[in-house]
Amino acid sequence: MREMTLYGVSFEPIGKQPIVLLKTADDDRFLPIWIGHPEAAAILMKLQGASPPRPMTHDLFTDVISELQGELVRVTITELRDNTYYARITISQDGREVEIDSRPSDAIAMAVRCDAQIFASDEVVDESGIELHAEDDEQPGLVTASNLADLDPAEFRQFLENVTPEEFASSLEEEEALEDDEPLEDDDEDEDEELP
Repeated sequence: MREMTLYGVSFEPIGKQPIVLLKTADDDRFLPIWIGHPEAAAILMKLQGASPPRPMTHDLFTDVISELQGELVRVTITELRDNTYYARITISQDGREVEIDSRPSDAIAMAVRCDAQIFASDEVVDESGIELHAEDDEQPGLVTASNLADLDPAEFRQFLENVTPEEFASSLEEEEALEDDEPLEDDDEDEDEELP
């Protein structure tokens, strides 16, 4: 297992699909996971210190765990199967640990609320991790490709470091406006996926 840190939340420059980016704690390997808009908003809201007037789903779940004298101790990205990531939430209660199957986006949203550790299996990091080494004197341009395989690592890092929460939020508003004019689609198939 590799310990990960939450490096940030961003979005694809073209498709505006949210991406959560995990970074290995001991080196410069990054794990990008494409997630849904509600989960991205839930993660960003907590990272920004915002509190909704009523508990949202992830807040409710953490409150339930706490009321049952449990503690969310870690989340683990366990595998990548058919371009979809899988995760487990580990809860400690009364001296025993319980593991619960989860989408990575929900697991990460829970982890940021509980200050829980995030891990990824060695296999997932080896298969999907991206190594980025941008030099300080490089001035890469804007990212214009949506496929990570086509991106220069320095450009991708520059994009992730410069996107603001406001830009991310405005992209969500634009997408919602577009969706209002289009038939509804099942969002679940795009969530927690590696880019094909």
